[in-house]
Amino acid sequence: MKKYLRASDILPEELLREIQRYIEGETLYIPKRANSRAHWGERNGSRSELRRRNEEICLKFENGVVLETLAKNYCLSLETIKKIVYQKK
Repeated sequence: MKKYLRASDILPEELLREIQRYIEGETLYIPKRANSRAHWGERNGSRSELRRRNEEICLKFENGVVLETLAKNYCLSLETIKKIVYQKK
């Protein structure tokens, strides 16, 4: 659960008064700037884990492991394995 912050504790008084002209006594959500947002999986490591797994799959495929075996070993569909090994780099 997100912790709420008191605007009066963090905003300059002049800015707080300006905001109160538009909204007063209500909860206000202030979104992050678009360029400060993390992409999917960057914070918890999922993105790097999938990248590592896909590199491993490609390496095994290059070393002769057949698509069906890769699909079975990684619990992925044959189509997903094909997407991974045939993607343009």
